[in-house]
Amino acid sequence: MHYRMANLNDWQAIHVVRMSVTENVLSDPLKVTETDYKSMISERGRGWVCEVDGEIIGFSIVDLQEQNIWALFLLPTFEGKGIGKKLHDLMMNWTAAQGLKSVWLSTTPGTRAEGFYRKMGWKDKGLLQNGEIKFEWYF
Repeated sequence: MHYRMANLNDWQAIHVVRMSVTENVLSDPLKVTETDYKSMISERGRGWVCEVDGEIIGFSIVDLQEQNIWALFLLPTFEGKGIGKKLHDLMMNWTAAQGLKSVWLSTTPGTRAEGFYRKMGWKDKGLLQNGEIKFEWYF
């Protein structure tokens, strides 16, 4: 497995991973565009990818403008192998170095993602109006 910072050419492979998930599925796949991916990894924040045999199998993206974890997803066949933790740690270490005091994210209750963020030490801040759980991380 190879981890690296995402670049603009990665957006299509990242989108394939995002569309492959079985939890936290986008209600409208057209809501996230090429422009969104490129903006997030080059202007608004940064992204990281994990590759296996040259194929992107997971990614994480932080949005510094919103102080939000925009995404952390893996191909379902690669879940449970420590890849998400490594992508999380790369993203959070870089984010801490940018001087933020905290970041937030939201996820659907009852998902593997909820359990993952709790295990990683994120603080539950209750439910949002859309029914997702809001988590915060303090540096």
